[in-house]
Amino acid sequence: GLQLGTRFWDLALKEHAAYSKDPVYDDALSSFFHNVDMRESKNPRRIPLGDGRGKIRSLKARSVLVDMEEGVINKVLKGPLGELFTEHQLIKDVSGSGNNWAHGHCEYGRKYSSHILEAVRREAETCDSLQSFFLMHSLGGGTGSGLGTHILGQLADEFPDVYRFTTAVFPSEDDDVITSPYNSVLSLNELIEHADCILPIENQALINICSRISTRKDITQSQSRGLGKVPRKYGSTILHKPKKSKKHKEEKYKAFDDMNTVAANLLCNLTCSMRFEGNLNVDLNEITMNLVPFPRLKLLLSSIAPLATLADKKLAVGARSLDQMFTNAFSGECQLTTLNPRSSTYLACGLIVRGKGVEVSDINRNIDRMKPKLKLVPWNQDGFKIGLCAAPPAHQPYSTLCLANNCAIKDVLNNLGDRFNKLYRVRAHVHHYTEYMDIKDMSKALRNVYDLAKRYEEIEKAKPRIRKRLKPLI
Repeated sequence: GLQLGTRFWDLALKEHAAYSKDPVYDDALSSFFHNVDMRESKNPRRIPLGDGRGKIRSLKARSVLVDMEEGVINKVLKGPLGELFTEHQLIKDVSGSGNNWAHGHCEYGRKYSSHILEAVRREAETCDSLQSFFLMHSLGGGTGSGLGTHILGQLADEFPDVYRFTTAVFPSEDDDVITSPYNSVLSLNELIEHADCILPIENQALINICSRISTRKDITQSQSRGLGKVPRKYGSTILHKPKKSKKHKEEKYKAFDDMNTVAANLLCNLTCSMRFEGNLNVDLNEITMNLVPFPRLKLLLSSIAPLATLADKKLAVGARSLDQMFTNAFSGECQLTTLNPRSSTYLACGLIVRGKGVEVSDINRNIDRMKPKLKLVPWNQDGFKIGLCAAPPAHQPYSTLCLANNCAIKDVLNNLGDRFNKLYRVRAHVHHYTEYMDIKDMSKALRNVYDLAKRYEEIEKAKPRIRKRLKPLI
């Protein structure tokens, strides 16, 4: 969660640097950053937005960093983005949660509840118009899953009118944490109750995306230009890897960094309308209003296109390239989960397009082109919400974020439930959890996840009612 958040702040700063050539504290920058005068270190002063032309003194992120193992936080503070955070934004411990949801949720949640709430309240009070909370966390371990969902419950109690979005990273099946099925199911149970919108991201999908991009870099294209064949390598406009190190440890870290970058692009595209101008901006409350038709069916599958493009050839915004981008946004390769939504039923779909030269008519034309290829629920055949932002992402001329409320998510839910049940039916590792919670709560969480999957299955199997037309009596 912290590493994902760090990549988000990095990309957000790059986007603002590309958007505004002048180093001023403008309206776009104020959405996620304070401008602080640090000349008085004991009592730093926040500088108001004013006319949006003020000089940047010292930027501080509007965030709270929480981890019960201080190593990651310390690494962030020592890195290039360390200056974005102050001590009152950090909540940390030493020992960690031991990959135990119950330890993080019940023990650390109770211990740090007031500290976390005070830190969140301090940040919220500096906002002129608080629109939402973003929770970035993983579900496989103990702190992100347990303490993360405890924080979400606190936000629901203390700020009931503010939308709560959660970016939840689901563990892969070959995850090295044996108890990850327990942690994931117990977390999902809390997310279903307290989140307004859940954006699931699967580790395995990120691994697959990074692997495909890396493979495409090695593909060459021949081109005859009089002097013979000219190789042209495929690169990525999202991933920018530094030179490889001979040290294995550093290689592993950079691989995770790439995965976090892909996930962070989801958040940048989702929040672009909050930060930049556009012909058809979309507020976050519009996403929940239009894409969540029922209170508990709030998991949105996300995809980003393009993910990889020709690095040595400038992309032009044309009808052909835009059509390909929309086609890719609905393909399985660009999904941030291992699912293929086109094989299942759409309850609703949102498209947020970024880039100069893109018109609303281009989006509507592509929706009309793709609609016959998609299976939509009978009662929402026109269930598309669109947004258009003029500011492109960093290092890209344009992009599309697709958010789909799709019945395919039932496969992930059932898979997590089955993995949970495989351990639970023999009560493996349960004693670690019952130190902090009642065993009945574990059974309840499993039932709730299965019930949610069943609800999606019912909608997918539902057939439209054929009503006979009334004939007038003459």
